[in-house]
Amino acid sequence: QVQLVESGGGLVQPGGSLRLSCAASGSIFWINAMRWYRQAPGKEREFVADITGGGITNYADSVKGRFTISRDNAANTMYLQMNSLKPEDTAVYYCNSDVVLTTRSTIVVWGQGTLVTVSS
Repeated sequence: QVQLVESGGGLVQPGGSLRLSCAASGSIFWINAMRWYRQAPGKEREFVADITGGGITNYADSVKGRFTISRDNAANTMYLQMNSLKPEDTAVYYCNSDVVLTTRSTIVVWGQGTLVTVSS
């Protein structure tokens, strides 16, 4: 089936940068929207950013101007470049995609998450 795998998380100091990747694999015809969410301990999952199949982007106010979402359609991969990181960015980051399997079938797929810790 289809799988999403996040990578790139880790420990970084405030003001630092990380780049997350989300690679989709399996029998994929096309991927429509791709999204990043995050969840801090004890808190609900929240939207971070998304990108349409055509490359139109949208960001949560909390990350606007600091994060950049992008995608490589040939590789079925999405990226999140995170700059000027703050302690409040600490969370498990999840990717989410609308995967077109056939002309009649589209599914929503979640990755397992990658942990980002911003701390001095």
